[in-house]
Formats: sequence, structure tokens, C-alpha cells
Amino acid sequence: MGRVRVRQHVNPLAQKFQDPVKLPDWQRIYADLSQPLHLDIGCGRGRLLWQLAQLEPHWNFLGLEIREPLVIEANQWRDDKQLKNLHYLFCNVNHALSEILQSLPPFTLKRVSILCPDPWFKNRHQRRRIVQPKLVNCLADYLTPQAEVILQSDIESVAEEMCDRFSEHSAFQRLGDTWLPETLLPLTSERERAILSREKPVYRALFQR
Repeated sequence: MGRVRVRQHVNPLAQKFQDPVKLPDWQRIYADLSQPLHLDIGCGRGRLLWQLAQLEPHWNFLGLEIREPLVIEANQWRDDKQLKNLHYLFCNVNHALSEILQSLPPFTLKRVSILCPDPWFKNRHQRRRIVQPKLVNCLADYLTPQAEVILQSDIESVAEEMCDRFSEHSAFQRLGDTWLPETLLPLTSERERAILSREKPVYRALFQR
């Protein structure tokens, strides 16, 4: 499979990423809208969801990504396999998440993953990070009871900040007091495999709604 080339980081606060999201007709996307939904925020090239959709056909999968060429490419991969439980959507998550979730069938969002988001190391750039209080509040509104939120980063300070944001919200409970030793999904992402191949740690945490 070919790969489009894109910038590694884009500024979500830029004006061009503030436009309204273009929502599809979900009934034309998913064969069964009543299936539980796994939302991957910042899905990158989307290969993990592409594999999970084939492994778990009784789940629906939705990947959100701010780099539009990656979304176009991922949906082409989806179409090549004729997968009816998978979609990728171009959007600025912190700007559009509420609108997206409101458009989906209620009581179906049962799993969210945020895996190795852009760290934005400089202090003046940290407001560009994905996990902001607004995002946590939105997920609290739409996740079903007992739904899971899977957080992961290869940067410990970023993982700690994500965990702090969810811990500060009364709707979420962290399962376990320490970093979890194994991946929390049936498959590992390309990014996680690359990190582990360099013998670097991955910081994982699980929250429940």
C-alpha cells in the first residue's frame, strides 16, 4: 500500500481548522448502527482501526484525524476491503467532537482510545494538545456507563497529564494505580511496536465511565 506524505504536526488552533465538520450519513457508512462504537481520537494513518474492524466485526469503528490526506487514504483502504463497520473522519477534535457524537446513535459509544497524541513539548504550545477539559467533558456526556477510555503515550509527562484530566472529572474512574504493562487492545499500533522495538517504555492507563 502506498503512503501519502504529510506534515507530522499541524496546529489545531489555526483558523483553517475551525470550519464546521462535514458529517456523513451514518446509515450509509455502517451496516448496523446499533453495534457498539470504538472511537479513536487522533488515529493517524488508521491502520490499527483497519485491522481491528476486521478482527472485531461486531463493533463499529470511527477514527478522527486532523490531517485530511491521511483520512482520504485510510478510507480508500477501508473501501478496498469493503468494510462496513469502519469510517475515518477529517476534523479538529477539540472543535467538532460534540457535534460528531451528537450525530451518532445514542448509547453506542463504548470505547475510546487516545494513543500517543502529539506531545507539543513547548509550554506555549501545550494548549494544542488533544486532551483538554472540554474534550473530557464531552466524552463524559456521550460515553455509555462502564465504557472504557484507553490512554497511551511514550512520553510519561504527556500520559500523566492525560490521566490527570480524566481523574479530575467525577464521571471517570482510573482502573489501577500504576502504568499498565500490556497493550489494552487486541492489537498493537504501528507506533507502539516501533517504540517497543527501540526498547522504550509505553505508558498506558485505563479509565471507566
